[in-house]
Amino acid sequence: MTDVEGYQPKSKGKIFPDMGESFFSSDEDSPATDAEIDENYDDNRETSEGRGERDTGAMVTGLKKPRKKTKSSRHTAADSSMNQMDAKDKALLQDTNSDIPADFVPDSVSGMFRSHDFSYLRLRPDHASRPLWISPSDGRIILESFSPLAEQAQDFLVTIAEPISRPSHIHEYKITAYSLYAAVSVGLETDDIISVLDRLSKVPVAESIINFIKGATISYGKVKLVIKHNRYFVETTQADILQMLLNDSVIGPLRIDSDHQVQPPEDVLQQQLQQTAGKPATNVNPNDVEAVFSAVIGGDNEREEEDDDIDAVHSFEIANESVEVVKKRCQEIDYPVLEEYDFRNDHRNPDLDIDLKPSTQIRPYQEKSLSKMFGNGRARSGIIVLPCGAGKTLVGITAACTIKKSVIVLCTSSVSVMQWRQQFLQWCTLQPENCAVFTSDNKEMFQTESGLVVSTYSMVANTRNRSHDSQKVMDFLTGREWGFIILDEVHVVPAAMFRRVVSTIAAHAKLGLTATLVREDDKIGDLNFLIGPKLYEANWMELSQKGHIANVQCAEVWCPMTAEFYQEYLRETARKRMLLYIMNPTKFQACQFLIQYHERRGDKIIVFSDNVYALQEYALKMGKPFIYGSTPQQERMNILQNFQYNDQINTIFLSKVGDTSIDLPEATCLIQISSHYGSRRQEAQRLGRILRAKRRNDEGFNAFFYSLVSKDTQEMYYSTKRQAFLVDQGYAFKVITHLHGMENIPNLAYASPRERRELLQEVLLKNEEAAGIEVGDDADNSVGRGSNGHKRFKSKAVRGEGSLSGLAGGEDMAYMEYSTNKNKELKEHHPLIRKMYYKNLKK
Repeated sequence: MTDVEGYQPKSKGKIFPDMGESFFSSDEDSPATDAEIDENYDDNRETSEGRGERDTGAMVTGLKKPRKKTKSSRHTAADSSMNQMDAKDKALLQDTNSDIPADFVPDSVSGMFRSHDFSYLRLRPDHASRPLWISPSDGRIILESFSPLAEQAQDFLVTIAEPISRPSHIHEYKITAYSLYAAVSVGLETDDIISVLDRLSKVPVAESIINFIKGATISYGKVKLVIKHNRYFVETTQADILQMLLNDSVIGPLRIDSDHQVQPPEDVLQQQLQQTAGKPATNVNPNDVEAVFSAVIGGDNEREEEDDDIDAVHSFEIANESVEVVKKRCQEIDYPVLEEYDFRNDHRNPDLDIDLKPSTQIRPYQEKSLSKMFGNGRARSGIIVLPCGAGKTLVGITAACTIKKSVIVLCTSSVSVMQWRQQFLQWCTLQPENCAVFTSDNKEMFQTESGLVVSTYSMVANTRNRSHDSQKVMDFLTGREWGFIILDEVHVVPAAMFRRVVSTIAAHAKLGLTATLVREDDKIGDLNFLIGPKLYEANWMELSQKGHIANVQCAEVWCPMTAEFYQEYLRETARKRMLLYIMNPTKFQACQFLIQYHERRGDKIIVFSDNVYALQEYALKMGKPFIYGSTPQQERMNILQNFQYNDQINTIFLSKVGDTSIDLPEATCLIQISSHYGSRRQEAQRLGRILRAKRRNDEGFNAFFYSLVSKDTQEMYYSTKRQAFLVDQGYAFKVITHLHGMENIPNLAYASPRERRELLQEVLLKNEEAAGIEVGDDADNSVGRGSNGHKRFKSKAVRGEGSLSGLAGGEDMAYMEYSTNKNKELKEHHPLIRKMYYKNLKK
């Protein structure tokens, strides 16, 4: 085990090292409250859509009652699946009473704690040396991260339980049916799981926990899904299980007849299996702690629990479009489908000449994540979760080099496609002619027997009419077996338009990669049957302490609303309120101050805004370049290259197009002025833009993340929701109520009341379209859009009372004249260049 005697905890330095104490006022020391996050996203959705006005005095919990919506059969089935899994988890609570000793006498306060009264549990004599507490009622595990056994215990718990919260000293995990499926999928035995838990626990493991573990793991691996000749087969080694599946009301009708089946006498196919040469299974002595940890945590525990003693397998064929339904149904009836790929014995699909270059070195946590995927010479389908900037791409490339079969990579954008192709050519020996790209601009196919294809989810999932070249490539993708598919940013797959790619592409092994395994629509659980269980999840704080990712200071800057803006905020509709708190002059001044301060420190700064109108106003006012959805590709690359290599360009403004598709390791400071409502995923993805390990090794924090929030507005509620994921990863948000010296900076924007009134008038003249956010292809864009993908909010005529003075130009209305002919020649230029052009005309 790891020697921890020489370990010295890092000394606590200042929150902002090398910054003067006068930088912040003394009243900003109160830490941010870790508020309990309301997961009912219907309230969030309704607020974002702006239906109706809110009572300004109402509390956040008093949002408008969610509308009743009709769900499609797909959503209803998914909800049913999740409810059944939740019911399985809640069965723990019903078994808790059997754990209470008969001689236990409740005290006077036991009634206050109800099911959370664990005073009947007996501490072991050596409990101080054991790091775990296990709740009998709900399977929650509390880990003391300061324990000498904490590092080994963390590796074990990540394998068998879901991480809930991992701050500095106390970690929280939860045992669920899905997490136990994942544990069994990487080779753990039921008895080993119970034995290690009992050895690490301060109290004896409750009988309810033992029964739950046995019930969830006993049936895993008995049903398999395999691909043969580009056709899907459900296999099992037990005839009674196959008959049960065929008699099921959902699975039975989905079976298709084929020449691979033998009807009489049992209506199943029996075929001999090849004997596999491997080591016999070795038993681990549960009393040997070292042996247990090496067997359980190592991933590949040298056990060859193969099919040596199995004589026959029973199978039936299903259609490609039925794969998702069958896998989901098997999960509901407690027979989750196992997807493994014996790539070394696959002689039907040609091998791909690909290996890591000798100069390529993978980090220990990357190696550990891959050990969970590969065991007993087979590749398991599943999901690996690593922080942004921790090398998820290299993990996928290493897995492809291990399998050595044809690979297809699916990304979220064309920029990511080119980055993946470049990374493959950089880290491995793949030849450029074997690396094809399938996007709207490039429609390539490799000419050899095997190769690599990199594409986007949108290109593969498109159901509309395709061009001749696109259809030709799609026929190439769907007409062959793929050894391996890599799903980048896998959290987008449960979306209705993307989930079909899993069954469209026939791949033996699937690997999902993401940094944020969260969604606001509660569909993240669908990944368990769409892709596979979560194989590994890294600890963000641990990687930060070891220098693999940056050490980031997170801060929430409270910006008071000016009197003029807040007066209008109180009487405007929800969507117009959003524009008012985004364009708050105090927020603009705070952004200007932070940019000037960090530019003097030599930092590279990224400013994020989901609102395109605010993005343009901020950037043009400060004279900084910006990128949003309509920016041409060549102009994007020029701006990004200047930001990376030009010392004169230290700040750029980005819309949500930069959330996941742009790799800028030079960035050390991030400022967020507007965001996508309460999206936890987006907050973590944006933090990832500055998480790349930095070249300069400053003591303490070497990267800074600021979220500018207008005080006493709906934005504060969204900000608290957004921080939930990062707080669970161990990050602490420092609240800054005043930036000392902000009023004294030269050329402070909107310093006079007249400038603020002019800005307010300009904001009020904008229609509600300007208050919207930029639409992109991500997991959160269901908010504010219809089921067909179009925006809900369109300009429309509204009957209302008015006056002739209003039509004549009064009442804050203004007429503006445009000359489209003179502006036509400038429309292809960057807005900053156009502004300079008009300034020169006025001189």
